[in-house]
Amino acid sequence: MKFLRRKDDFNPDDPDSVIAACKRNDPKAQRALIKLFYGYVKSISLRYSGNDQDAEEILNDSFLKVFSNLDKYDENQAFKGWLRSIAVNTAIDAYRKNARKPDYQDIEYVQAVDVSEDAISSMSADEILAMVRRLSPAYRTVFTLYVIDGYSHREIAEKLGVTEGTSKSNLQDARKRLQSMILKANTNYNTAYELKTLPADEN
Repeated sequence: MKFLRRKDDFNPDDPDSVIAACKRNDPKAQRALIKLFYGYVKSISLRYSGNDQDAEEILNDSFLKVFSNLDKYDENQAFKGWLRSIAVNTAIDAYRKNARKPDYQDIEYVQAVDVSEDAISSMSADEILAMVRRLSPAYRTVFTLYVIDGYSHREIAEKLGVTEGTSKSNLQDARKRLQSMILKANTNYNTAYELKTLPADEN
């Protein structure tokens, strides 16, 4: 005997089914949606934030905005792209809110250094992400918007309320800072490796 699915039921593994149930304000569906896209939104919030607490705040605010604006979601549009826009804009809102704090803009002069492709390729994605998160808020935000999420300098300028020149300058300085961190990390690794491979003293 085949049972018909009740109208308020949903398939927790089917995003379209979950989204439809979320539009009916089904709490179970909302939890299922978070479970489906938690990792995706978390990855966005991590690369825009300098610490886990800020990342968690961006994550939570993003899902709150999703549920508040789900009625505006166009089903002809890819949901993941719509969700990404909300998460990125939430991160930018957090940046602009904190940017008003006098101690938030930690801009520093960074001298350019040469880093080989081998040095970069030897690092894991997590190691590079950790370095991106260590950038000052202004550098990190522009770098992430431009390099990772593919926004143009014109779009970045509009989102952050800065000039295109400022966006380009911050990107250039962010790259210099990252190159410096990569060079230092590889120097420390090579030094540790050399010490580890030195022959033991024969006494």
